Amino acid sequence: MKTDIQIAQEAVMLPIKEVAQKAGIGEDDLELYGKYKAKLSDDFWDKIKDNEDGKLVLVTAINPTPAGEGKTTTTVGLGQAMAKLNKKAIIALREPSLGPCFGVKGGAAGGGYAQVVPMDDLNLHFTGDFHAITSANNLLAALLDNHIQQGNALQIDPRQVVWKRCLDMNDRVLRNIVVGLGKQSDGMVREDHFVITVASEIMAVLCLAENLADLKARLGRIIVAYTFSGEPVTADQLNATGAMAALLKDALKPNLIQTLEHTPALVHGGPFANIAHGCNSVRATRMALKMSDITITEAGFGADLGAEKFMDIKCRMAGLKPDAVVLVATVRALKYNGGVAKVDLGEENLEALKKGIVNLEKHIENIQKYGVPVVVTLNSFVTDTEAEYEYIKNFCEERGCEFALSEVWAKGGEGGIALAEKVLETLETKESHFHPLYEDDLSIKEKIEKIATEIYGARGVVYEPAAEKQIAKIESLGFAKFPVCMAKNQYSLSDDAKKLGRPENFDIHIREAYVSAGAGFVVVLTGAVMTMPGLPKTPAAFNIDVTDDGKIVGLF
Repeated sequence: MKTDIQIAQEAVMLPIKEVAQKAGIGEDDLELYGKYKAKLSDDFWDKIKDNEDGKLVLVTAINPTPAGEGKTTTTVGLGQAMAKLNKKAIIALREPSLGPCFGVKGGAAGGGYAQVVPMDDLNLHFTGDFHAITSANNLLAALLDNHIQQGNALQIDPRQVVWKRCLDMNDRVLRNIVVGLGKQSDGMVREDHFVITVASEIMAVLCLAENLADLKARLGRIIVAYTFSGEPVTADQLNATGAMAALLKDALKPNLIQTLEHTPALVHGGPFANIAHGCNSVRATRMALKMSDITITEAGFGADLGAEKFMDIKCRMAGLKPDAVVLVATVRALKYNGGVAKVDLGEENLEALKKGIVNLEKHIENIQKYGVPVVVTLNSFVTDTEAEYEYIKNFCEERGCEFALSEVWAKGGEGGIALAEKVLETLETKESHFHPLYEDDLSIKEKIEKIATEIYGARGVVYEPAAEKQIAKIESLGFAKFPVCMAKNQYSLSDDAKKLGRPENFDIHIREAYVSAGAGFVVVLTGAVMTMPGLPKTPAAFNIDVTDDGKIVGLF
């Protein structure tokens, strides 16, 4: 069987000019990055901004397992299937981070015959957006430390510097470091930290900004430190805003590539959903809505993370209203949630399926809390059985959900037609009554507790003393009305990755909270979640190489 990268590299791509033309984008509105990648010009938005919006479909999933779910694969395949049904559809995805590519998870281009291409370009440097974000983040860090070195006119307390440097790589030794060692001219000695680029507030700012003016306003509001008297210090006060915006000017423009079947795909921004807000850029989603009848977008990891943040952060800020949600699962992943070992997932086991399907049940209930119709789809495997399919289908229909089997990994768009038809039927017959989970005027703790109890199913919330103080400080600074961005492990509804299925009688433990004033939300860290991942004992990097003729191998 061919690998994903073999399938992608053997694909015959259309020049991106032709893909753009199919989507109604003229050559003058493209900024080309070679033959197969382009950015969309700022002028293009002015041409389409008055178009009527198409329908918005979100693709999300159950909690991820080692058995795999295939959320991005489903998103891509659904877009290809819509094209086969002669629907004008565009998919809107996030850009992959290098961290997972060289770590465990791999890239984010889809899989099998439902991929976006060029896959190797996308998973590596692409159009340089992540480089620009990393550079802007670290420029701000350099300006901050330079200000302290050059007399510290703002009276920044070096013990209260909250801005962290970033790198788009899994590198655990950078989580907690000391900078400024050496001579006096090498800066003030202080503790510092790194986050992975996808967790940088600048990533969130780029993804939520409406335009260049909004980008600059958000960058200027970023809080980098506090003074000796406890007052916040912003990027504007360090005179950093203009230079950061200059680095991000091109990164702000959405990227256009194609699927294996030449369906247009906007791929822009890439925050993780476990430690950030997990959605592609507002600009890309809005452009797709103006260009198509149906926009299909995805949000990272399970619906307890990506979908919650899509609804409560992205939709709230951008005024978006999803018309339907596709919830992805696999028989294998449901059996894994039911206690079956990974090596035994290929055997029919209805008892384990019944135990594990409670994870899917909770995600269905969560999406329904937002008033949006749900279509459940199963990413099919050859080891699945008809009895397992029938049980899941009945389970979903009893809960008011449409159900469809997806075979897009093996068959591309053709394998997604049944799903596409269910989505179209849902869009035509069921009305979305979308509303966020909580109101702006709730306190930060009330928002945290609403998410913890209603979305995760927690019994309650336990706050560490440091988190209590931080939340009180955030509210005293006037940020109480911000939505909250929960950082939590992706594998469980709880903050304990080992609690599979639908755990009960657990508490969510809050260890830290800080405000991302530029992004416009409060970040809340739960359990042991890390904002700078580490590499595993056998990283994926070990299998990646380049042949003598320049072809990349081993990427997945």
